[in-house]
Formats: sequence, structure tokens, C-alpha cells
Amino acid sequence: MKIPFLSKKQSEVPVPYLNDIIPEHIAIIMDGNGRWAKKRGMPRVAGHKEGVSTVVRIVKTAVKCKVKVLTLYTFSTENWKRPKPEIEFILKLPKEFLSIYLPDLIANNVRIEAVGDMERLPAHTRKAIEYAMERTQNNDGLLLNFALNYGSRHEILNAMKEIFLDINNGKFPLEELDEQKFSGYLYTAGMKEPDLLIRTGGEVRLSNFLLWQLAYTEFWFTDILWPDFSEKEFIQALEVYRNRKRRYGGL
Repeated sequence: MKIPFLSKKQSEVPVPYLNDIIPEHIAIIMDGNGRWAKKRGMPRVAGHKEGVSTVVRIVKTAVKCKVKVLTLYTFSTENWKRPKPEIEFILKLPKEFLSIYLPDLIANNVRIEAVGDMERLPAHTRKAIEYAMERTQNNDGLLLNFALNYGSRHEILNAMKEIFLDINNGKFPLEELDEQKFSGYLYTAGMKEPDLLIRTGGEVRLSNFLLWQLAYTEFWFTDILWPDFSEKEFIQALEVYRNRKRRYGGL
């Protein structure tokens, strides 16, 4: 059943940050779907399905808070180790999510992007993402960025290979290689680095997610499993971020 993108109940969630310090780019590791289902005696895929409802809630809240970029760790390069039926179910979710909510996302000026090695993904997943990217390319509101078949070490190695080829082919000298130029070879080229990382599910690690990009990101971890993560917790993470001092190595 479709969850209204901006239901009356959701619109009543307090958003005190419209004119305050807001993280421009929030990255989320959406952890705990399988454990949520197991606690209820349900198959793991039921947790992934419920997690989609949380995505809707959090995207809606990010739009209200005027967040500029929201990157969701949707499927990692390590997730291929999971049972095949679970992998197939997870990789069908982007198509199902977009087939229901794309009109609402367009109406709310959301732009869809994706980072990761898309070539290995099933055709139906790629086509759904590519179609959504095309339909929303002119939107200038929230950038909803799906990390699909994403692994940060793979990303960095690929960037290094491309840089090596470009230097070898005379596109620029080695002396010109700096952090800014290196960042231009990553999947996230042109995108502001995350200001805030949220991880649900109680684990306190990065799990090969945006290792280069998170160098000076503020981290916020919670034991709450992703399907139970609400607008309230999202706002709480923004409150914590607002009260932190970002010095970037300075005083």
C-alpha cells in the first residue's frame, strides 16, 4: 500500500531547522532490516520491505528540512555474499519504490542520482534508476542519491587506475594531482562531501562506505533498527549536528 509522501500526520512533525544550521549533505547507512524481521519471526525480506517505508519518511523529512543531498547506502559490493533470494528481493526494491513514489518525488522537486558500479546490477534495477534520473534531471531540490553496488575501496582503486591512465596519456602531469583533482575521479565527483553520517542498527563502523568522502564528516550512531527509524530520530541527529563544532583540524 502506498504511503502518502506528505500525509497530514507526517506534515505535523516539527522541523525547527528551516533557518538554522542544517547539514547540506547527509549520508545514511540503513542497517537493521534483517534483525527487525527476525525479532518478529518474519523472513529477512520483510524487513527490507518495511525499510522502504522508512526511506519514504526520511526523504520527506529531508525535503522539509531543506537538506540538499541525501545519500542512502542501498546495496554494497559486499552484499553479493548474501543468499541469492535476498539479493534478488533487495534489487527489486528500487524499481518498486520508484514505480510508486516517482510522481511524488517529481512533485516535490527531488532529483534522483546513483553512485556505484551499475554494470553488475540487474537490467530492471538499472533501467528504473536511469529512468528516474532522466525524469528528475531538471529538478533542483533535494538530491536523493542511491549508493547501489557501491564499495569505497573499489571506487578508490578505480579512480587511481583512471588517474594513472590519464597521466600516462599526458592529460595532466603528476605534479598537478591533489585532493581536489582526485575527488573528481570518484563516483561522487562534483558533489559536496557529507556533513553528517547517520548509521542505524547499533553497529559502529563505516562498512566500506564513502571512506574518502567522510574524512571530516560528523558521525551519529543509533541502536534503532532502520524500519523503526522515525522523523523524530532524524531531527534528533540534526540537533546533535547543530551543537557540534567542526574545526577541520584547526582551533
